[in-house]
Amino acid sequence: MDSPTPYPTEGRRGGRDAGRQATPAEKAQAREVSLRRIGRLFTDHRWQLAAVTAIIVASSVLAMASPFLLRAVIDRALPERDLTLLVRLVLGMVAVAAVTAALGVVQTWISTRVGQQVMHRLRTDVFRHLQRQSVSFFTRTRTGEVQSRITNDIGGMQSVVTSTATSIAANLTTVVATAVAMAALSWRLSLVSLVVLPPSIWLSRRVARLRRTITAQRQRELADLNVTVEESLSISGVQLSKTLGTGPALVDRFTASSARLVDLELRSELAGRWRMASMSIIFAAIPAVIYLSAGLPGTAGTLSIGTLVAFTALQGALFRPLTGLLNVGVSLTASLALFARIFEYLDLPVEVDEPAHPVTVDPARIRGHVRLEDVTFSYPGSDTAAVAGVTLDVPAGGSLALVGETGSGKSTIAALLSRLHDPTAGRITIDGIDLRDLRLHDLAAVVGVVSQETYLLHTTVRENLRYARPDATDDEIVEAARAAQVHDLIVALPDGYDTMVGSRGHRFSGGEKQRLAIARTLLRNPRVLILDEATSALDTETERAVQRAFDALAQGRTTITIAHRLSTVRNADQIAVLDHGRIVETGTHDTLLDRAGRYATLAS
Repeated sequence: MDSPTPYPTEGRRGGRDAGRQATPAEKAQAREVSLRRIGRLFTDHRWQLAAVTAIIVASSVLAMASPFLLRAVIDRALPERDLTLLVRLVLGMVAVAAVTAALGVVQTWISTRVGQQVMHRLRTDVFRHLQRQSVSFFTRTRTGEVQSRITNDIGGMQSVVTSTATSIAANLTTVVATAVAMAALSWRLSLVSLVVLPPSIWLSRRVARLRRTITAQRQRELADLNVTVEESLSISGVQLSKTLGTGPALVDRFTASSARLVDLELRSELAGRWRMASMSIIFAAIPAVIYLSAGLPGTAGTLSIGTLVAFTALQGALFRPLTGLLNVGVSLTASLALFARIFEYLDLPVEVDEPAHPVTVDPARIRGHVRLEDVTFSYPGSDTAAVAGVTLDVPAGGSLALVGETGSGKSTIAALLSRLHDPTAGRITIDGIDLRDLRLHDLAAVVGVVSQETYLLHTTVRENLRYARPDATDDEIVEAARAAQVHDLIVALPDGYDTMVGSRGHRFSGGEKQRLAIARTLLRNPRVLILDEATSALDTETERAVQRAFDALAQGRTTITIAHRLSTVRNADQIAVLDHGRIVETGTHDTLLDRAGRYATLAS
């Protein structure tokens, strides 16, 4: 059983709305993400961060020796022409620079490694959590939106996650150490230098709020751009645009989205530039004020030249980390929009989850006796039951056919049998075990599905088949292909089993893809087989070839077939006729024809 997500939730605001186009972005922008929750991302790395902090403190304290060494050079070594003292002071300044540089390399290595590990954890945990989401989540969510969250949003957080903690520690330590050193040199001049703090903090807070808003807008626009690319440049999207002549309109849509991104990036950058310009003017004025203060009648002669030079150097060293601290605050506040979008996905409830107390089974020992007991199911947001009060019993090794008009609930039952959804009421069992009590991995090994929509990966034929069972040998792959009557087709390809299938397998016909899907299912050797309208889109000759493969696949298995063409189900042990989610007739083909009921009407 998968462990629960390690990210404590805060309000569960994602929920079923997370896949709509506008709502998740608006909620992500409005949602408050606590710094404590962000800090918990680094809990497992506390000792590395403690080591980094110790290195930073040591480096900052050591660096404070340089201004005092400089003062000694100016006030003592040079005026007294003490060469020995001068050499020692200069060597001390070089040693301080060398040691702080070495400590900086170690600190950067540790902090970057910690940051990348946190990024890795975020990426993998979001991906793992999305894998646990039900099919309904993906039907209401744009594919490009999901990709954007994993790549753009997490990627945009990289600089914050990698360097924020160390930047705060380094800059804060430097500011404190520098302020202490400045006070030791001259507390009066220190007060003059710190006048810059209030306006700097005020400006930074304004920029931070502005950048957070812009960041949320930018990530929404990036998601829209991803959706356009995903929908337009996939093989299906390209075929659709070429046949409908919508290429120019798609280019215009992409261009407009890209132009909006340019505008948002400019606004984000310029939001900080006027602050930096204002602060630069203030910072440049402070040394002039210090020199003026040193020359006023009340202070003239109280400061040595060395003290004044050392203090000015410290003052410059103070403003750099102070600016760094303010910039970190701006970046962190702006990144809260990104954290909100990621945490929103991590907070999504899992609708079809692993059982709390799973029943341990050996899939190879399952017989395949399937029962539906008064099963009812309604799709989220629907007031009408897609399936209502369905009760069926399929003995191990038997066959059941589900027929009915479009929308009668046939595919919904197939989805319930493979636990893509859980019943709203009632239960489904295999060998007396409720599907909800089986581990999802065990259920996938027991129940195999071949649907009308055959999805092939953009890799070789061999790897597409091995996707069903990664440990399958080449001989087992060939054996499955022979049973699915697709081996001869594969060996006739340019590179045989190593031929690339192309995007979504578009180089193959519908019947060829179906037989590849059958071979893939055979490798898993499921005890229960669901054929969901798997031949409805095929011509008669191809259907016969695929049906022969189905017959081979169904031997010794419990088979549940969903079909529009009644010719494909006439030999089923039991046929159930569905109408608006309810069973209206059951029996064999001949029995149902003799009744002259709904089945006979469908067959006519």
